[in-house]
Order: sequence, then structure tokens, then C-alpha cells
Amino acid sequence: MSSPFSPWNPWHGCAKISPGCRHCYVYRQDEMYGSEIGSEVARKTQAFDMPVKRGRDKKYKIPSGSLVYTCFTSDFLLEDADEWRPDCWAMIRERSDCMFFFFTKRIQRFMECVPDDWGDGYDNVMVGCTAENQAMADQRLPIFLDVPIKHKSIIVAPMLGRMDISAYLGDAIDEVSCGGESGRGARPLDYEWVLNLREQCVAARVSFNFHQTGAKLIKDGRQYYIRRCFQHSQAKKAGIDYRVGKNGRPLKGEVEIPFEG
Repeated sequence: MSSPFSPWNPWHGCAKISPGCRHCYVYRQDEMYGSEIGSEVARKTQAFDMPVKRGRDKKYKIPSGSLVYTCFTSDFLLEDADEWRPDCWAMIRERSDCMFFFFTKRIQRFMECVPDDWGDGYDNVMVGCTAENQAMADQRLPIFLDVPIKHKSIIVAPMLGRMDISAYLGDAIDEVSCGGESGRGARPLDYEWVLNLREQCVAARVSFNFHQTGAKLIKDGRQYYIRRCFQHSQAKKAGIDYRVGKNGRPLKGEVEIPFEG
């Protein structure tokens, strides 16, 4: 039985820093809803202290055992959030009964952003390092492998070209998750790139998750337009997710992570 999941966006807004940011879904959503504040401006949200909020029954509003998707409308390592992050670490420490997951394009800032008691990592924190093309993979993943984190995931999204990350796969990586880009002007995802990435993961016995097709999927030389509401389900229908247990043997089932691209 899968764990319940909860979103937690302690702040909103993020500056674009690399090719994968070009059609950022946060900017698209802000434009759609007519935000008066620019999407590049980080600001605390009303949900800032959500992990420690309690209901009338005195129980936490986020149930014990939840997988908490953290800061999905920004970057947890964003420079503009440095003054707020210590309070977030304190809440994460208090809620050791939940697993917190965030992904980042700023992995080079990781060690200056962790609390003093981080050590070799918190048991209840999983970090995903985003690498959308080969250049970003070669820049970020060596740093990612070197920092102390107990649960590591590589996020190839939006996948912008064929990539070879085999040199970065091994026991330190729990999972690789890849997907295409959605929204207006989305850049196409070639299914052959996805299959090749999966082959690298299978060879290294690292779990693989195809989480989203994106709006434009190329398969067998033909480009298909896929409506937003079907991009996750169509990726799952491909049936190519690959799960590996602690013993290195494949498992049945899927890993569900609700990324946007």
C-alpha cells in the first residue's frame, strides 16, 4: 500500500537559471491565474508551516507516514529563501514520521543550505537533482554524488536530448525519473531517448520512472501532441517503469511522482 502524499510549498517563485527553465510551469500557472507578483520573485506562502499545523483534534494536518512533496513551485535551495529555510529544516526535523522530497537545479549550494546537525543526511529527506541535458548532467551530477544525502534521485526533466548518465549511476542513486515538457512551445521528447535512459538504469540496477510524456512525443519518427490531462497516464501506459529492491533485484509495481515539466 502506497504512502499518502501531501504538497508543501513554503515559498513560491523562482529565478530561471538553465535551459530546462525556459517554459517553467510555475510561470505558466502564474500567468494563467493573473498573479500580480512576478514569478521570479520568491515569497513565503500561507502554507509555510503546514507540516506542523494541527487540527481541532490536535493531530497534525499532514498525516504520519506521508510523502511530502516539498517546494514544487520553487527551488528549496533558492538563494532568496536562505532566511526562511532554517525554519523549514526545524519542521522537517520535528516531522521525522514523514518523508520529505524536493528537487533542485542548485545542487552546488547544498552544503551551505543544510542545518548544522545534517551529518550524512536526515533519514526522512530525499533529494532529486535535476539534469535536463548532457551539459547539466555533467555539471551537476558529480556534485550530487559527492554531497551527503541518504536518499538520492536524478530527475531528467524536461528531457531535452539523448543523455548518457551511466557514469553517475550506482548504489548511491535510488531512482532516475524522466519526462517531457508540457505547455505552449513545449520542446519535443523522443521516446528513443527515454528507452535509452531506461537501458542505462537497468544495466546499473537503478530504479527508473517515466513520469510524463510531455506535450510533444516523438515515437517511430512521428510526433504526437498529447493533451495535458493525458501526459502522466500515457507515460504509465508505456509500461517501462523499472523498480529495484535493496537486494538489487527488480520489483513489480510503479513509483508515482507527480512532476510537471
